[in-house]
Amino acid sequence: MNKMKTLNRIAIGTGIMFLIAGILTLFAIWHWRPGAFVLAFVLLIGGVGLAYELTKKKMMRKRVYRFAVGLALTTVFLLVWMNAAVGGILGDDPANMMYFGVLLVGVIGALIARLEPQGMSWALFATACAMVLVPAIALMIGTPALANRAGAVFGLHAVYAMLFVGSALLFRKSARGVSLRK
Repeated sequence: MNKMKTLNRIAIGTGIMFLIAGILTLFAIWHWRPGAFVLAFVLLIGGVGLAYELTKKKMMRKRVYRFAVGLALTTVFLLVWMNAAVGGILGDDPANMMYFGVLLVGVIGALIARLEPQGMSWALFATACAMVLVPAIALMIGTPALANRAGAVFGLHAVYAMLFVGSALLFRKSARGVSLRK
């Protein structure tokens, strides 16, 4: 019964996301190709949904920990999807491969932390730092996407970094035993 409940939650979340994307595509507000829908489906079901449910067994009794995991996974999903399906933050440039380095920092940090909240906090702070370094490195190597829209690229990276920092702060609260009100 519990597994069915979990699958239903993942399916409902994925269905809502696809409904929104489908409507926006029909009204020509977004321009998703069919491959983008497939990738988003695989990432949501196979990546974010299952990762959330697997980490749920660790310390998910704490609401703060749940929010921290949810925020981190949502940020990772958006980062991967934006680069793979939408066309890349830095345009069609090999510099987009640096985002895998950002994700690698987070994954290695989570493995070292063994999903414990204090270690996860440090891992996500490191991930935020890596995220901030991407446009700086891209600027130094002369990535063409930064020529006309450097402010937008740096701003978007700052938003991603803040999301990772927000998750890190939630993990820190969880480590201290602070709980969110119900």
